[in-house]
Parts: sequence; structure tokens; C-alpha cells
Amino acid sequence: MDPVTIYTTSTCPYCHAAKDLLRKKNVAFTEIDVTGKPAERRAMTERSDGRTSVPQIFIGTHHVGGCDDLYELDRAGRLDQLLAA
Repeated sequence: MDPVTIYTTSTCPYCHAAKDLLRKKNVAFTEIDVTGKPAERRAMTERSDGRTSVPQIFIGTHHVGGCDDLYELDRAGRLDQLLAA
């Protein structure tokens, strides 16, 4: 399984929801909290092609997007495929 990385802030409800889904699927992930960390937020923005909102989720080098994107992949049955690759 490719490593999963999620960029978050501590007070973001969408970040918590995305992490909850990953935990429900027993997926280990690396969380990078960008709260008050401009260098980390810049790295996230560059990696996500200019997106500045959180969460930003990556499976390996594949940019999933945000929380809604993650849940949509799951509803479509494609999240498990990405995680298994």
C-alpha cells in the first residue's frame, strides 16, 4: 500500500471526518498539521497544485483532494482500489 499523507489543521471538522474514514478503513496515515506553520502550508499548496484548504490528502503521489473528494472516492468504490495499489 502506498503511504497516505493528510495535511490538516487542528480545528478543521473536515480534517477530522477524513481521518475518521481512514481510521474506519484501518489505513495508517501520516498527518501533517499546518496550523501556524507557513513552510508546511506552502509545501502542501505546492504539492496540491495551488489548493490552500485543508485537508489535502495524498495516496502515494496521487493527490486525492479534500474530504469531500475522499468520501466520493469511497462511495464510488474507488478508494479501496487506490489504497490497495
